[in-house]
Amino acid sequence: MHSQESHYLYALVRGWKQILLFALVTAVAGAGLSFLFPLQYSSSLRMLIIQKQLSQADPYTVIKSSERISDNLAQIIYTTSFFDKVMNAKFNIDKSVFKSEESKKRKQWRDMIETRVVRGSGMLVVTVYHVDPKQAEQISRAIAFVLTTEGWQYIGGGDLDVKLVDEPLLSRFPVRPNIPANALMGLVLGVIAGTGYVLAGARRHTVFGIPQ
Repeated sequence: MHSQESHYLYALVRGWKQILLFALVTAVAGAGLSFLFPLQYSSSLRMLIIQKQLSQADPYTVIKSSERISDNLAQIIYTTSFFDKVMNAKFNIDKSVFKSEESKKRKQWRDMIETRVVRGSGMLVVTVYHVDPKQAEQISRAIAFVLTTEGWQYIGGGDLDVKLVDEPLLSRFPVRPNIPANALMGLVLGVIAGTGYVLAGARRHTVFGIPQ
């Protein structure tokens, strides 16, 4: 007579087709649900933040200062003040996509922009997402322009040097929603669900004394 562990292992081996079916169905469902949302392209750029008055300081102090300023600018980008400057910059931005209601407009802007500070380098990475790749590029260029020309206003001094070190890089294909990632997540959940289903069936057989 097999032990309980062997019984469950045997059930898993026998039920591999059911587990695979669960996995495939949920993977397809995960990928399919992605298409319920607008497909968006991305445009990413990198800015180097340098505080001029610390140019002669030791590298550690310079980097830490740059990181602090980059963190501040990363949050400033999400503000209404910065948004207005971007919209008023001389770039071909379609303003009609933004809602007139302030709260909805702010949410749109926050959902459209992603900022990240690269630790140890003082660099700020800004990514813009948009259904129109040309608009994603135009907005990212406008952000770079505002940061390089007016970024100093947000840190209370004119000794800030913001350089565009990587021009906006436009994605060739839509990147959001992340269809491969959603499909993989569905696959993993399907494997878990399928395994649970098979083990539950094996447990019922064990409890009621029904042989496999």
